[in-house]
Amino acid sequence: MESQKQFKRRFSFEFFPPKTDQGKEKLQVVRDRLAEVNPDFFSVTFGAGGSTRDRTIETVLSLHGQGISTAPHLSCVGGTREKIAELLDIYKESGVSRIVALRGDMPSGMGAAGELRYANELVAFIREYSGDAFNLEVAAYPEFHPQARNAEEDLKNFARKVEAGANSAITQYFFNADSYFYYIDRLEKMGITIPVVPGIMPIVNFSSLVRFSDMCGAEIPRWIRKQLEAYGDDSDSIRKFGEEVVTDMCERLLAAGAPGLHFYTLNQAEASLNIWNNLGLANRDKISF
Repeated sequence: MESQKQFKRRFSFEFFPPKTDQGKEKLQVVRDRLAEVNPDFFSVTFGAGGSTRDRTIETVLSLHGQGISTAPHLSCVGGTREKIAELLDIYKESGVSRIVALRGDMPSGMGAAGELRYANELVAFIREYSGDAFNLEVAAYPEFHPQARNAEEDLKNFARKVEAGANSAITQYFFNADSYFYYIDRLEKMGITIPVVPGIMPIVNFSSLVRFSDMCGAEIPRWIRKQLEAYGDDSDSIRKFGEEVVTDMCERLLAAGAPGLHFYTLNQAEASLNIWNNLGLANRDKISF
């Protein structure tokens, strides 16, 4: 973990682009509440195969225009260099300075992967096309990518993204801090020392958490799963327990030198803010974890 202690900590919140006017209004309220704690940036997801392209652009430019740096997610699967270049031009002209560069998922029914098949190829293309105009975030998987052949191959894939020009990384969420510590140790042994910020998923709804975790390969430790199951439909107990578990994990991460936290908000403010306040991050410049 020594390599991570050298970096200035940064804290961020992730949204997905809303589909309806009601969703836009709700996101504005959430955005306003989270903006009060002065995060370093927001990020906005990009649907499989670019399925939310226009909504992502609209959401990014709207949030960015309200005064807090906003980073669009940009995936390459199903896209072309020309379409990706169009997006880069839009973001550069709008003053966006950070992009989360991802491979992305292939939507059902789409036959071709596109001109760029992997995230390292996307990072290389962005560098070729836009130079150093953007700080490039990439994904990291402490519990390893579910489609990786093995752990070693997944680490090599991450190294390729760094070699292509990635500046920093945000991890898939996890609930076992040791998986993050081990992952960072492995990266350090490979000579990789970019900031790798833990992705944090607040626990609010058990069934949704199970569904998300099954899709992305994030492990819910047995003791957490069993306790959540025991609460049944008691949503208040689920939220209270989840808040305690995730807060404790975040304290461990920050105490060990993690270079910040990235909250997967699911377009809700309460759960992330509760963890934020439990950690005392309102005065984060004065706190030594």
